[in-house]
Amino acid sequence: MASKNCCVMFMIFTVAIVQAVSYDTELFETAPCDSNACFDALHGALGDCSCNVDTIDYFNNVKIFPRIQSLVSKDYFRFYKVNLKKECPFWADDSRCAMKYCHIKTCSKDSVPGYVDEHENERPAEKYTKIDQTACSTDEDHNPDLGYLNMTISAASQYEIAKWNAHDSALENFCECDDRDADAEYVDLSLNPERYTGYKGPSAHRIWRSIYQENCFRPKLNPYESFPYVLSSDLSNMCLEKRVFYRAISGLHSSINIHLCSNYLLSEKGVDFAAPPEGEWGPNLEEFQRRFDPSQTHNEGPNWLKNLYFVYLLEMRALSKAGPYLETEEYFTGNPTEDEETRAAISNMLSVIYSFPDHFNESAMFNGGSQAAKLKNEFREHFWNISRIMDCVGCDKCKLWGKLQTQGLGTALKILFSSQWDSLEADPEQGTLPVRHKANKRLQRTEIVALFNAFARLSNSIRQLENFRIMLSANKEPEVKRNVFEGGGANIRSTKEQCSSGGDKPRIWS
Repeated sequence: MASKNCCVMFMIFTVAIVQAVSYDTELFETAPCDSNACFDALHGALGDCSCNVDTIDYFNNVKIFPRIQSLVSKDYFRFYKVNLKKECPFWADDSRCAMKYCHIKTCSKDSVPGYVDEHENERPAEKYTKIDQTACSTDEDHNPDLGYLNMTISAASQYEIAKWNAHDSALENFCECDDRDADAEYVDLSLNPERYTGYKGPSAHRIWRSIYQENCFRPKLNPYESFPYVLSSDLSNMCLEKRVFYRAISGLHSSINIHLCSNYLLSEKGVDFAAPPEGEWGPNLEEFQRRFDPSQTHNEGPNWLKNLYFVYLLEMRALSKAGPYLETEEYFTGNPTEDEETRAAISNMLSVIYSFPDHFNESAMFNGGSQAAKLKNEFREHFWNISRIMDCVGCDKCKLWGKLQTQGLGTALKILFSSQWDSLEADPEQGTLPVRHKANKRLQRTEIVALFNAFARLSNSIRQLENFRIMLSANKEPEVKRNVFEGGGANIRSTKEQCSSGGDKPRIWS
């Protein structure tokens, strides 16, 4: 009898271990169900806003997608300045992706159309040196001895002023910006498309697990061991601000997964002699089901897809709010015709965005005095840490697109929640906020490039969902050929992980 009980206990223990370990593997071992289950619940109200999924589907696929994809192909948006050499600030990790698909091609400053170092004359300390001061008036009524004003500042004070300016700027930013980094290089995004790279395993898992378990807010631990996500049934136990943060990260994560599935390495050598040397890429339906099918995700997959629509709304609202400012930018590349076309395309797309009937309402957040201010600061610190985690990614191409999309979302959050963008007046027809002092609100070129490219990635993900919906309905695998829709995705996440949360306080990882 004792041996029988021991045997039963051993079997139960074995099943528990297998279940726990299965959630740490790159792919689920169970086969995906052959159905349209991923989309059965992807309809109706989105939650935390007045919009619904079907409205966004039509608006994006018909109006936004063709415009934004054309826009980011312009020279101004093709070149992104980024430092891929930063060390991971949170843990020692020398794991690097050795596959050829992980590498990127950088370009020299001279090859960037219209390159201008916009920070060359913006060093705060240098503004106060004697040589940079304007000479006093030489009118005959002016006595230089009596009217002498010492405008110089000591070197120590100049250094402190520079630190003050950097501190003040950081308080309004939600992520790090590589614009002023000496090691930053320009990358042509068109030559380094976002797609599956083969980067996976413990290093990739650690990135997203750190994001979700240590930087997302969470109401409580879910009952599934090694399943790091907040269950949708528990989201109601979180305040609006924490819920928005979680859903934004989850939506970004879902978008990256869709990029991976839609631009997957189907064959390294291709199917014939005419195949390109970089292999055959296209949609992988089975991979998509593994990541989002309810039977594989404790019924969370459809909710993760809804979060994609949610972060899409959030970034679109940021573009709408900053629209008047963005329409005044020059988008300079040195080619007058190209620049004019870019400005016209920006104006056209923003006019479409203004017409959207159900924008995200950021004014409902962070209301409530000192407690709200404290929560807003935690919100910003959490996202700042997430942007720094992207430097821990061991695949250069994954790091590139991870940093770009994180900075794009961070720029959107800056526009929505930074005091620099607040205004007492709004345009009732467009719902946009006018710019009072452009000089104080100017976004860096890298931020603008990241903002539009990140939104383009979300738009592409929603468009790709329609492709997968058609494939699932047809219940057949696609032909081995490049996807008819532009797509891509770097695998900077652990395959199974979706957005989870961590403690209420940002922490440093060991």
